[in-house]
Amino acid sequence: MEKKLRTKDKILQASIELFNQVGERQVTTNHIAAHLGISPGNLYYHFRNKEDIVRHIFKEYAKLLENRIQPPQPDQSALDALASYLDVVFELMWRFHFFYANLPDILARDPGLQQDYMRVQQGVLERVTLVLTALKKSDVIAIEDADIVNLAHSIKLLVTFWISYLKTQAPDKPIDQASVYQGVLKVILLFKPYATPSALNQIQRLQQHYAVLAGKLI
Repeated sequence: MEKKLRTKDKILQASIELFNQVGERQVTTNHIAAHLGISPGNLYYHFRNKEDIVRHIFKEYAKLLENRIQPPQPDQSALDALASYLDVVFELMWRFHFFYANLPDILARDPGLQQDYMRVQQGVLERVTLVLTALKKSDVIAIEDADIVNLAHSIKLLVTFWISYLKTQAPDKPIDQASVYQGVLKVILLFKPYATPSALNQIQRLQQHYAVLAGKLI
């Protein structure tokens, strides 16, 4: 039997949907209430204002990040760990693309959210570093230890601002799944220069897989 969503959860889901469709700045609490067919007073019973809604959405996003981006398990191959990371990256970029599209503005309006974001991102950096370290130990990539954290930063930077970059190139073009997968392809390109000869074919197959999803056959 399908579990009935609470009004609070419905508000969060509707907000994510509207924010993704037209942009977070264009949506008011009145828009969200009208979309759900509830009164503004009912919405304000659950959330103080739109910033409160955004904070709760970020908590959901952060929980997914912390639960899904995990260090490689002892019985997991390093390349499987990389594929798992890329899948999580795609899922979250797509599900919360409004957040990626307007990140500096959203954080600038809420210092508390800015602090929470920095804390969460530090954890993500540590997890990505662990994935890269596992790839090196498994002879998938050849990289100096001193460069691992910098590569992790580059990956995180690309993921964080890929959708924002797309919006600067075509402000009126909606973000679709294919364009998000194109960002995942760019992440794989960061790995290729470090690929060992024995692992290059596997990385290229991974690249081909995401190229098909991005609508860019290679």
